[in-house]
Amino acid sequence: MENVGALSLLLAFCVAIFALFSSIVGGWRKNLFLVAAAQRSVYLVWALITTASGLLLYGLIEGDFRLQYVASHSNKTMPLLYKITAWWGGQEGSLLFWSWILSCYGAVVVFTNRKQFKTMMPWVIGVIMFTQVFFLILNNFVVPPFQLWAIGRGIITLPDGQGLNPLLQTPSMAIHPPMLYLGYVGFIVPFAFAIASLITKQPGDEWIHTTRRWTLVTWLFQTIGITLGMGWAYYVLGWGGYWAWDPVENASVLPWITATAFLHSVMMQEKRGMMKVWNMVLVSSTFFLCIFGTMLTRSGLVQSVHAFGISSIGNYFATFLAIGIAATVWLILDRLDFLKSESHLESVVSRESGFLFNNLVLLASCFAVLWGTLFPVISEAVTGEKISVDAPFFNKVNIPIGLFLLFLTGAGPLIAWRRSSPDSLRRNFMWPTIAMFVLMAVLFGAGIRNEYALLSFGLCLFVTATIASEFVKGAIAIAHKESMNIVRATIELTYRNTRRYGGYLVHMGVVVMFVGFTGAAFNKDLIVEASMGKSFNIGRYELKITDINDGVEADYAWSKAKIDVMVDGQKIDTMEPERRIYTASRQPTSHVDIRRRLNEDLFLNFAARATQGQGAVIQAYVFPLVSWIWVGFWVVLFGTIICLIPSKIKYSYARTEVVGTTAAKVPQESHAKT
Repeated sequence: MENVGALSLLLAFCVAIFALFSSIVGGWRKNLFLVAAAQRSVYLVWALITTASGLLLYGLIEGDFRLQYVASHSNKTMPLLYKITAWWGGQEGSLLFWSWILSCYGAVVVFTNRKQFKTMMPWVIGVIMFTQVFFLILNNFVVPPFQLWAIGRGIITLPDGQGLNPLLQTPSMAIHPPMLYLGYVGFIVPFAFAIASLITKQPGDEWIHTTRRWTLVTWLFQTIGITLGMGWAYYVLGWGGYWAWDPVENASVLPWITATAFLHSVMMQEKRGMMKVWNMVLVSSTFFLCIFGTMLTRSGLVQSVHAFGISSIGNYFATFLAIGIAATVWLILDRLDFLKSESHLESVVSRESGFLFNNLVLLASCFAVLWGTLFPVISEAVTGEKISVDAPFFNKVNIPIGLFLLFLTGAGPLIAWRRSSPDSLRRNFMWPTIAMFVLMAVLFGAGIRNEYALLSFGLCLFVTATIASEFVKGAIAIAHKESMNIVRATIELTYRNTRRYGGYLVHMGVVVMFVGFTGAAFNKDLIVEASMGKSFNIGRYELKITDINDGVEADYAWSKAKIDVMVDGQKIDTMEPERRIYTASRQPTSHVDIRRRLNEDLFLNFAARATQGQGAVIQAYVFPLVSWIWVGFWVVLFGTIICLIPSKIKYSYARTEVVGTTAAKVPQESHAKT
């Protein structure tokens, strides 16, 4: 089995090299035979990597402990779900998983575009295969997944394996890494199309529509992955938080920020022919930040609970990044004439300037997060002393940035393209602004004194009002014109322009998440060593340990505390936080219990047994509004799916030359074929 797996990876490496060179030569010489050979080679690479992945997965499930990777990340007592999860639970397996997803993307891209983009596709294949070759070098020669345990010349089989890290043995960890990888790896597709358009000087914007759709899909995967990671940290790590500005957390959000900026600024290129260079920089930065994040996780450059450990593999990633960034910068500089804007900013008070401000603020956030993440490494290299940058720095910088972005989210729909008149601004902004200040005054009167919290709640209402007004105005117009009820008219409105109104739903989901983030200003926490039968209080809750039970399962021993929850002397719940020690690794983990409500979560963690007598050390937290984060995520997910549905009305933009002015785009509507 291990020989077939290793041979499959080696053959995949050879075929990927052939696909790389045949696509480049075929595209350069316009040789259709070589281009076709490259396309078929992409399918073969997928088949070979799938074979190797299937064999490793079979070894994990069946417990082939001759393989070092299987013995290090699986054991006999692990449930099937976590044996599958072990595929991406370690360095070697996760890099093979990376290569497999990349090969899947490559095969899908070739298949779906086999009859279009004839000039660009050889170069798209070349970019994807160049990346595939790099990862197959790692799979074959740096961290091969099919290494055997050997003593002398003999192969040995261990009686059992060490098992997967207990922190990863949760259902969310079976989903979180695949979603994040689908995002990380998927950004190669828009990057490949962007590079191919530069090489071929592709006229027209049709490739932009393809790139935007691919970016939106991979952005959605990245969003799901990040949110699942937040949920995992909240539920599994026991400290009660969902975001700690950990270096690996930061690495996952960096490409998400630049992809978000690209999804907004690409509208400027579609509608006004502007920001072409900027869009190339954004889509390239997104891809390279994905590679950088992968390096950060695996090189030992930073310390993190999410990282795989110290490894020399970082040198390979650094080389790939250096080559890729240098080639991309040269190509963009060489094509500056091709990337000239067709229009210019006509007014500071316009939707174009709103998109520009949005991009600048997002990039400021990206730089702040990147700088804070790398500063300990830079300080150690320069001074020999590692200076840590903790959550207070990131919060101090990013909270004002986030609030300004929230304002732009609401202001954008109220500002017209090209320029807005003072009267239209006054008319559009008046009622949302009044609602914002009224809410802030009410909350201030209710005793809230945190400035950021007041402003955040006010801006959330401001954005909600602007989004609601967009739906209401459009739905009323359709309802009157076509004699529909308001609900049906709203659905019809959304279906006619899914991209616009799906985007508004995504913004609404962000607003809901901001409500949850703002609740963190009112968190309460308590660590107490509580004796059996004695009560302790946190917030409005009175808590009392009534029992502690012990038990043993197949792969771990557990202790569970029973805690009665009372409010105003009335029992409202019984919570049972649990502590486990896994047999194979001897690693303790916490299984917290959370009483979830829309207004607040009561969060209990069984941290340890009491040092004296019967009792336990309990970490108790009250997290106001935190559930709104997860509700907001579902709204974002729903809105993104709406954006991906083709609109009932197709909107095209025809450029017209205007004497003495810059070129403009005139919107034209035509019914889509059904």
